[in-house]
Amino acid sequence: GIVVSDKRDKTCTVAVDYQQKHAKYGKYLHRQAKFQVHDPENLCGEGDRVEITGCRPISKTKSWRLVKVIEKAPAPLEHKEEATA
Repeated sequence: GIVVSDKRDKTCTVAVDYQQKHAKYGKYLHRQAKFQVHDPENLCGEGDRVEITGCRPISKTKSWRLVKVIEKAPAPLEHKEEATA
């Protein structure tokens, strides 16, 4: 999945996209599931691609844990401001 939020301590929100076939019409629909993932070392950043697995409930909404970071998100470009004097 893709990390969509890493604002909380030791927790990140991961969105997993999948396709589901419509029962009557047969058309494939794009769906998304969001999971609260336990990240004890705060390794994930927003936009990272990660692998998660189920575990025992850690809190009310957190029942998933981070296995590994597959791909880091590209760093945003920094704009250099030139001082004009």
